Amino acid sequence: MTFKNILATSALALGMAGGAFAQDPTKVGFIYVGPIGDGGWTYEHEQARLAVEAEFGDAVETVYQESVPEGADAERAITQMALGGADLIFTTSFGYMDPTINVAAKFPDVKFEHATGYKQADNVGVYSARFYEGRAVQGTIAGHLTETNKIGYIGSFPIPEVIRGINAAYLHAKKVNPDVEFSVVWAYTWFDPAKEADAAQALIDQGADVILQHTDSTAPQAAAQKVNEAGEKTIYTFGQASDMSEYAPLPRVSSIIDNWAPYYIERTKAVMDGTWESDNTWDGIGAGMVGIGEITDAVPAEVKAEAEELIAKIGSGEYHPFTGPINKQDGTPWLGEGEVADDGTLAGMNFYVEGLTGDIPQ
Repeated sequence: MTFKNILATSALALGMAGGAFAQDPTKVGFIYVGPIGDGGWTYEHEQARLAVEAEFGDAVETVYQESVPEGADAERAITQMALGGADLIFTTSFGYMDPTINVAAKFPDVKFEHATGYKQADNVGVYSARFYEGRAVQGTIAGHLTETNKIGYIGSFPIPEVIRGINAAYLHAKKVNPDVEFSVVWAYTWFDPAKEADAAQALIDQGADVILQHTDSTAPQAAAQKVNEAGEKTIYTFGQASDMSEYAPLPRVSSIIDNWAPYYIERTKAVMDGTWESDNTWDGIGAGMVGIGEITDAVPAEVKAEAEELIAKIGSGEYHPFTGPINKQDGTPWLGEGEVADDGTLAGMNFYVEGLTGDIPQ
């Protein structure tokens, strides 16, 4: 073989090798509303990001930005991620909806996925979990556990997702304990440990001995634990978005766990193989997107069995948490006997059910 032929053969081999490895990894970005160590909502999204890396290895590159405020800051962060070469961006809070839509219009070749919102575009899909299914389970347990008949609920923002949860928890607490009362405190934050702890303490001071939360930190758990350790009374809590099992068996007696990993893996694969399309996904217990954390031995065996039966019925589709008869707060009929709420009404829910007191902030 001549020297010229050797050079040609070598060049061909290098070209083939280069072609085999030339394809850049798919770049997947994540915008988080809280810190990855919040122990709740953002923590679970971060675990799902890590699952994407584990699934695809060197075929993907992931990036994230944590603690991004909703609004103009979010639009800037999403824009920078798109400019940085992201092929797919997950924006993981309700308040990122309009910023996501705005940025997507400027980057038609980038795919976007927005959590808990409802606005779509050709390159924007939306996804959420049916958290209200988990709230029904929590309400059932809470209604049995309360001795004061007062249950406290820490709300983040008065949006349909949160209102659905309050309604579902109340309806199922009321089913097992007709004397139960709910008090709702609005924290107007997703993640602020100091505010969340203050809200939990205020509810405890008002007589609540069960605290539910739709905020992201473990601060309410810690506040309840402090009261329990003082020996004055027993406070029960439930983990939000993540298991929060470090507070088990008391005060945390169970939890709602958001399992985003399968969805993130599926949607990343769709971008990689060119099959991604804008979609609207809303899954729950049955699909595994909503998990129920271990019900601890602090819950009586018969209550645990009742809760587990409810989980099974919701998961199989045998039972829907919003099944009539149910009236609205003002007493007007909403669902008749055996009637099930439609997804459109649930997605836009802006009313309390009958029995809840107080107004929903506007």
